[in-house]
Amino acid sequence: MKTDLLVILIIYALLQAFKYCLEYANVRHVRGLKDSIPPEFEGVLDRSMLDKMRVYLGEKTRFDIIASASASLAIVVFLFGGLLDLYNSWVAGLGLPFVLSGWLFFLLVYLAGELLSVPFTLYFVFRIENRHGFNTMTYGLWLADFLKGTMLSVVLLTLVSFAGFWLIERSPGAWWFLIWCFSLAFMIFITYVSPYVIEPLFNKFTPVEDGDLKARIMGLASRAGINVSKVLRMDESKRSTHTNAYFTGIGRTKRIILFDTLIQSMTPDEILAVLAHEMGHWKRHHLLKGLAITQPALLILIFCAYRAMQGPFLSNLFGIAADTFFAKAVIVAFLLSMVSFFLKPAMNGFSRTLEREADRFSCDLGANGETMVRVLVKLSKDNLSNLFPHPLYALFNYSHPPVLERIGYIRAYCAKNGADRR
Repeated sequence: MKTDLLVILIIYALLQAFKYCLEYANVRHVRGLKDSIPPEFEGVLDRSMLDKMRVYLGEKTRFDIIASASASLAIVVFLFGGLLDLYNSWVAGLGLPFVLSGWLFFLLVYLAGELLSVPFTLYFVFRIENRHGFNTMTYGLWLADFLKGTMLSVVLLTLVSFAGFWLIERSPGAWWFLIWCFSLAFMIFITYVSPYVIEPLFNKFTPVEDGDLKARIMGLASRAGINVSKVLRMDESKRSTHTNAYFTGIGRTKRIILFDTLIQSMTPDEILAVLAHEMGHWKRHHLLKGLAITQPALLILIFCAYRAMQGPFLSNLFGIAADTFFAKAVIVAFLLSMVSFFLKPAMNGFSRTLEREADRFSCDLGANGETMVRVLVKLSKDNLSNLFPHPLYALFNYSHPPVLERIGYIRAYCAKNGADRR
């Protein structure tokens, strides 16, 4: 193996080892505090419930490490073991047009990845989630979801592949910019059509039947200055007991979606507190702020990919006989995935900043601070969440502030906000 290629392999192995060390440190950190019941959870949790949280975290962590290590091994064998060269040569040998070759290349890679993930998904859903009382899905429903999801992904991949490779073929010197424009337009398009086309493929959406709850939700949206077309109930209980609520769509398609599990487990005041937070994301333009951060970074990454793919350097480095665009795209994606790991703390920090802003908006909108705290306590208990994440693990993996930190922030802000009002 070439020295440069060996160095890349060693760096990748060290990154994976670091990830697994973070996972291990997180579990060890929780075990050291397993008998500590935070004051915020007194009267809600006991030691047996803390033990359940710890066991659930341990099982998920072991599963994540095994699944991640298996995926990493498959990547190493594919990229460094010669399989990419064999596969790339086979596709190139078919003599297909550029666009069709690219579509076939990535379609088969996607399908192979999906098939390899099936055993891990089944084990997680029907063993781990079952064991802890979260899964309500049948094997038949899982299979239907899998087939529909795969077919939908194939359709979307086909659309993106044909459009993307057509742009690349027609504009070899400027495709990096055109692909960035196309990806942004496509994302906006999917966001717009998703409530009408994609989401109904997997769930049934019906109007919220509780007239008083719906009226209070619409009143909250009105106070927030948000024009909501519908308040809908989603049948999440046929898959899981996890709870959630979210906004979907843009423009006139804005809808509030409540999981039926959320409606069943929370009081109207608690539901309003959840929605006030979600409205904060919308009113504070967090989608646009996210785009303002991620899209320039994406443009830079695509340009770097464009520059790296000029000439046969990458093909020679990885021993690829046929110097194709598609093989080099896979190699660049692998290399950029390692680079992006170091960006995770900054991106998660930005996300946590937005979450705190949404919490402030919720309080400013009139949500009671203790109601918001009660929601977080209930969600943490019901989902067996980790109350004591290792700080370094949270830095790399938490897009939301840890729950105890978040509770402290909400109480401090809402108390000051209430004092200012008085």
